[in-house]
Amino acid sequence: MLSYDELTVPERALWDAFPEGRLVDLRAGRPEDDQDEDDVAGGGAWGPGRTVRAEVVVALLLGANSGRPGTVASLWLAGARISGRLDLAGAQLNHQLWLENCWLEESVDLFGASTHTIAIVGSRVPGIEAGSARVEGRLDLRGSVLTRGPASPYHRRRTALSLMNAQVSGGVVLNGAEIAAPGEWAVSGGGLVTEGGVFCKDGFIAHGEVRLVGAQLPGGLFMQGARLESPSADGVALALDNAVAPTVDLSEGFAANGTVRLRGARVADGLTFEGSVLNGPPGGDGEGDGRGPALVALLLQAVDFDLTLARRPSGSVDLRGAQVSYLHDSEHSWPDAPHVVELDGFVYGSIKIVGPDGERREAVGDRESVARRVEWIQRGPGYSPQPYEQLASWYRKAGHDDDARRVLLARQRHRRRTLHPAARAWSHLLDATVGYGYRPWLAGVWLLALTLLGTLTFATHTPTPTKPDEGAPFQPLAYTLDLLIPIGGLGQRTGWYWTDDAVQWTAYALIAFGWVLTTAVVAGVTRALQKS
Repeated sequence: MLSYDELTVPERALWDAFPEGRLVDLRAGRPEDDQDEDDVAGGGAWGPGRTVRAEVVVALLLGANSGRPGTVASLWLAGARISGRLDLAGAQLNHQLWLENCWLEESVDLFGASTHTIAIVGSRVPGIEAGSARVEGRLDLRGSVLTRGPASPYHRRRTALSLMNAQVSGGVVLNGAEIAAPGEWAVSGGGLVTEGGVFCKDGFIAHGEVRLVGAQLPGGLFMQGARLESPSADGVALALDNAVAPTVDLSEGFAANGTVRLRGARVADGLTFEGSVLNGPPGGDGEGDGRGPALVALLLQAVDFDLTLARRPSGSVDLRGAQVSYLHDSEHSWPDAPHVVELDGFVYGSIKIVGPDGERREAVGDRESVARRVEWIQRGPGYSPQPYEQLASWYRKAGHDDDARRVLLARQRHRRRTLHPAARAWSHLLDATVGYGYRPWLAGVWLLALTLLGTLTFATHTPTPTKPDEGAPFQPLAYTLDLLIPIGGLGQRTGWYWTDDAVQWTAYALIAFGWVLTTAVVAGVTRALQKS
C-alpha cells in the first residue's frame, strides 16, 4: 500500500488532482508550444521531475484516493514519463484515464478489465493489451505511437494493440496513430464489438497486419487516407474476414502494401475504395511484378461496392462468390495482365462506370468497355461460364442485347479452349458460320458468297440434260440454290449433269457446304435459344 510520504513531487500533484479530475501537466512549455524537450520521442530521457510510477497510476484508478462529494474523480496526466508496467488486467475501473503526450516505459495491460473511457493520446506506448476488455466509453489512442509489446500469455502473436473480443461502447479512435509490429499483427481485433465504430484516419499508419476478423462494427470502419505499410508474415495488410459493418470506408488515398482481405464480410450499406491504392505483398504469386493478391473478397456481401481505385492494383483481385447490388468501377479498378481477376460466382445488380471526368454513368453501349470486361473475365484461372452469363444478363436487363451477345460469343470462344480436338474443330465451324447462333447473319453472308460462286461457275459452262427435251431450261442461279438448300428442291439438280469433272466437283462441294451450313445454323440457333 502506497503512503503519501513515499510519493515524489509529480506523484503527489497527481494524487491531489485525482479526486477532482484536474489536469497535471508536466510539460516544460505550454501545451500549444512546440518544444523539443516535450517531444515524446525523447521521453526516455525525462528526469525525476517528470516521472510517475505506474503503480501510483494503478492505485489511483483502483480507488486509493476516493473522490470528493460534488466532483468526478479521473486521472488526467500530460507530459509524464511513466515507469513500470500499467497492469490493470481484470480490474473494475470506475474512473476515466487520460494520458496526453506521455512516454510509457512498459506496456499497458487491460485484459479483461471493465472501465470507462481510456484515452492515451499523442503518447509512446510499447504495446497495449485490451483483449476481452469492456469499455463504457471510448478507447482513444489518437496520435500515439504503439510498438510491439512483449510476448503475451493471452495469444500466440506479439501485437502492438490487442482488442480481441473486446467490447467498446463509444468507439475506437486511432486517428493519426502509428502502430508498429512489422511481420506480426499491428492491431489484433478479432471478435471486437464497438458501437461507435473504428476510426483510423488523419495519417494513421500501421506496420503489420490490421486484423479485425469477425468484428462487429455497427458504427462502421473508417480508414480514409490510412497507410498500411508492411504486411504480416502471410502477406496480409488488412483482414476483415466475416466482419459485419454498415460502412467500410477505405478511400481518399488509403494505401495498402499487402493483401486487403474481406472474406465473408457483410457490409449493409457501402464499401468504398474510391481513390485508394492496393499493392499486393511482394513476392506473393510469382507473376508479373512478383506481388501477391491485392484484394481478396470471397463471399463478400455489400449493397454499394465502389472499386474506383487511384491506379490499377498491383496484384490479383479475387471476388469469387461476392454479391453486391451496385458495382462502381473505372479503368483503374482491375489489374493489368498477367495478374489474375477471379470472378466466378460474382453477382451484381448494376454497374456504374466512372469516367475520366469523374461522372458516373451506366456501363453500357460502349463496345470497347465490353471488350475490356471480357478480357478481365478471361484472365481468371480456367474456364467458368458464370462471369460471362452474369455480365450478359446485366447488359440484357439494361436493354443492350448486342452487348450481351458479344459477351456470350466470347464465352463460347473461351470454352472452345477446353474441348478435345474434334469438338474444337466443330466449335470453330459454328463460330465461323453462325457465331454460335449469336450472329445468324453470318449464314446469310456465306449463302450469298456461295450462291455467287456457283452462279458464276455454272453460267460459264454448259451442262448436259438428264432427259433431253424434258424439264425446265437450265438456270445457273436456280441450280446453285437447289444444290445449297438440302430440303425441298427446285427441279434443277436432278435435271442436269456435268461432263467437266472440275465443275462436277464444284457441284458436290456446294451440296456439302449446304448441309454443313444448315446443320450449323440449326445447332447454333438451338444453343443460343437454350442459353438465353
